[in-house]
Order: sequence, then C-alpha cells, then structure tokens
Amino acid sequence: MPSQPAPIKKSPAKKAAEKAPEPAPEPEPAPVEAPPADAAPVEAAPAEAAPAPEGEAAPAEDTPAAEGGTPDNAAAAAPAAEDDAAAAAAAAPAAEDNAAAAAAAAAPTAEDDAAAAPAADAPSDAAPAEAAVVEEPPKAPTPPPPAVPTSAPLDLSVDDVTDSSLTIKWNTPEAIGDSGLDGYIIEYCKDGTTDWVVAQEELTSTNCYCIKNLTAGDLLHVRVVAVNRGGRSEPGTLAEPVPIREIGERPKIRIPRNLKSCYVKQVGDQINLVIPFHGKPKPVVSWLKDGQPVDARVNIRNSDMDSIIFIRHAQREDSGVYEISIKVDSFEDKATITLQIVDRPGSPANVKLLDTWGFNAALEWTPPKDNGNTEITGYTIQKADRKTGEWFSVLEHYHRLTVTITDLIMGNSYSFRVFAENQVGISEMSTVTKGVATIQKTGIVYKPPEYPERDFSEAPRFTTPLTDRAATVGYTTKLLCSVRGCPKPKIEWLKNQVIIGNDPKFRQNSTQGICSLEIRKPCCFDGGVYTCRAKNQQGEAVVSCKLEVKQVIIPEADKEKGK
Repeated sequence: MPSQPAPIKKSPAKKAAEKAPEPAPEPEPAPVEAPPADAAPVEAAPAEAAPAPEGEAAPAEDTPAAEGGTPDNAAAAAPAAEDDAAAAAAAAPAAEDNAAAAAAAAAPTAEDDAAAAPAADAPSDAAPAEAAVVEEPPKAPTPPPPAVPTSAPLDLSVDDVTDSSLTIKWNTPEAIGDSGLDGYIIEYCKDGTTDWVVAQEELTSTNCYCIKNLTAGDLLHVRVVAVNRGGRSEPGTLAEPVPIREIGERPKIRIPRNLKSCYVKQVGDQINLVIPFHGKPKPVVSWLKDGQPVDARVNIRNSDMDSIIFIRHAQREDSGVYEISIKVDSFEDKATITLQIVDRPGSPANVKLLDTWGFNAALEWTPPKDNGNTEITGYTIQKADRKTGEWFSVLEHYHRLTVTITDLIMGNSYSFRVFAENQVGISEMSTVTKGVATIQKTGIVYKPPEYPERDFSEAPRFTTPLTDRAATVGYTTKLLCSVRGCPKPKIEWLKNQVIIGNDPKFRQNSTQGICSLEIRKPCCFDGGVYTCRAKNQQGEAVVSCKLEVKQVIIPEADKEKGK
C-alpha cells in the first residue's frame, strides 16, 4: 500500500492571507499536478523576490535535488512551480508590497518542501494550491475646500501728499479667512480714465504705502486690493480723487484745555466757544451734533483762523457731542466737544412713612425722575409739627434713600418732606409724606430719687481765730473771727472773762459765720483780753486775743505852740 502523505504546514504568509478579508473574485489559477512519488521536493522562490511582469511567467530558480531524488524528478517538478508563480504574478496588483505578498502566498516555502519530501508515493490527485489574497488599495484623502478671498481693505485715507508723491493708509480687512493674508496691491489711475496702474512691484504687508514719481497737477483715483491664496479681494477705494500738489499747511484743530473735558453750563447761560485751527489754503469747516447737522438756534461763525459756536440762552436740548471738521483738499482733521447743560433736579418720588416707634420715625423714597442732566449729590429732609406747621431741616446733603428721624416730642404729630440736590442746587419742589407720624403718650409715673437723710450736726469750730491787736485811744477798732457749726451756734463776747452784754460802747455782729466786735473810741481802760465764745447743742468753742490801747504823747514844745 502506498504510504499516507504527511500533513503540510502552512507558512506565516499563508496564515496572514487567510485571515485577511476575502477580495473580489479573480480567475482561478490552473490546477497544479502533484509530482510523482519518487520526485524530489522543489524549493519555492523567496518571499522578497520581485514579481514578474504581467503576461510573462516568472523564471523558476534551479532547485537542488533532494536526498534520494534524481535530476529528472526535479525537472518534472519545476513546471508546477512555474505555473504557481505565473498565477500569483497575474493576480498581484502593480504595487510592490502586494506582489511580494502574493508570490509568498502562491509558492510553497522551504519548510513546506521539506515536509513534502518523504511523501514520495503521494497520489496524483492532490489538492490544488490556494489562490493569492490581494488587499484593496487605500482611498485618496478628501481635498480641502478652495481658498476664499478676503474682504475689502477698510478706511482708506490720505496720509500725505506732495508735488511728486502720495502716501495712503488703510485698515486690515474684517474677514481674512483660513488662508491668511499675503499682502496688498496699490493701484491708481488718472481722473477720467480707466487705466489702473500698479504702484509697486511686490506685495506690501504694511497698512501704509507711498506712491512716488507722480506728476504734479494730476488728479488720481487710488484703490487697495488684498491678496491671499483665494485671489484678489474687492478693492478699497478713496472717496474722492486726490490732486497731486504741495499743501501749504495741513489742517490742525487746537482745542482749548478747558474744552478737552466735559463743558458744563446751567440752563439759561450764554455759551460762546472759540475753536482755533490752522490750515492753508483756507480750510472748509463743518459742524455736527451727535452725528446730525447742528440746529438752527446754534450760531456758527467761521474765519480763517477759528470757528465760534454761540448759543444765547442754553437749554437742556443743547447738550451733546459737537464735532468740528476742517478740510484742506484730501486732508482732514476732526475734534469733539462735549457740552452738558444742567438744571435743578425734580422732586424725589414715592416718599413713604415706613414706621413709627417710641420717639422715632422711618422714611423711604426713590430718586427723582428728572436729575437735571447731572448726578444727584444728596437729599434734604425736613419735618413739621402739625400744631405749628413750620418746617425745620433735619438732615442736609444726605446720600441714602432711607432715614430714621429721632428725638421727636411725645404727643406731637409730624409731617416730613424730601428735596433732591445736585451740583446746581436743591430742587424747587419737594415730596411730602402722605401719612402723619404721631408720637403716642405713654403712662409714665415719675418717681423722684430717694436720698438717705444725713446728719449735718456739728459742734462749733473757729476757722479763723482772733489775733492780738493794738489800738490808739479815741480811734474805733474792730475784732474779727469766723466760726462754723450746726445748728447755728450762739455767739457771746467776753472782756476779761466777763460777758459784755448790751453795752452801747461795743457793737456785736454775726453774719454767715463771721463774728465781729466793734469798740467805739476806746480809752486806756478798754484794753484787756477779749474772748469770743460759740455754743450750740453739740458743744462750744472759744477763741481769745489781747487788745492794747495806747495813749498818744504830745511833746511839750508842741503843746506850747498850740497855746
């Protein structure tokens, strides 16, 4: 019996081809006849071999005879290998990688040949070789959308002009697009013609360009075109043609310092503003208010050097932004003046009495609808007693919209009103609260404070003692001392420890603690020790002094002269 053929191992290229998706149906290759049993295995072409051109069979390489084989057997196996290689080359695409994969899949590998060598008596009806698997080529990427030109350059204006050159400037277009901006082309033509001349050889990337070598006296139209990968944009063109000539003096407005900020005037004031400027030849002056022509009640007077705006009686409607424009040929200068006409504000709205408690009342209001065309700086709050009806200011220059009025009188009823203030002054009218704040009386019983009684009893005490005195005969003298005590002490005077009593020669007096003893025209016998004694229920006190009465001695000579 013939021996069973050994299992054939698949190469890695064949395994990858089997896992790949099945390609479109291709014409099947011719079946390969199995070699005779005694034929030597044929070695396959290497995988990296280049594919044969279409319509030609790939030449088979010489394969050495296997052990036990003969050259005739090797020659017999070669046509089968050539047929397999030709079929793989016919099915492979033009790409080199796919052709190499197809050749590797169609030809048996050296490993397969080695495995098939022992099967010398294999049957002649062996299975045909598998067809090559071809991958689809990748799809081409989607082309990007075509580039779009930019929008037209903006605000084309004249920057300078001489008798042989013209300088223009402009702003970047609003829409540039994804392709970016390559540059600008500047073109010009004479007035009355349509022959546009390109001013520069290469694109310019700046937003300003000077056109040179011009002829004096020409009247030129100028336009600017933006260029990118999408092509040329719509042109930006000067509004008027430009005369090529030397300008005597460019127009320039000199705004006074006090007009550079907001100029504020009150309603009814006279406004006379002088705006100086320069320019030769005489500039053309025009005025606008808030972008519109100036009202007829606003007088405009122009000269070669200045422009005067005059309003006899200013009104609130005259407020706004005034724009002056002076123009010399294609050159222009502009300036703005902000005029604000202010007036007193209106009265506050919705003044409400929110609450009343104790001696307090709470108020609330809203700002006036008419602020006088200027900011509200504060409020004045007044109150009036319903009994008298006279108004008194409680708060001035108050900034809040709520307030609490305090120190109201119990039992009285009050009305309140509010004025608005701005930089002009206080509002002419006020808003009065609809409600009345009544301060209710409460049942309060006054209890005077209770103080503990104090015992002010005090024994007599001399605060100023008697002092020794010397008196002259015939001259009245007085003894003084002071005493305190409670109750008021009784005062007694003694002479040489004897109570003087009601002797008419002595006059005793005690007023508010001051004790005095007057001795009328004392003689030599009135000298001695005088004592003042004070007594009350708490005790007594004494104080003494010595009185000396001296006699005046007249010399004998004086006596004789007196006789």
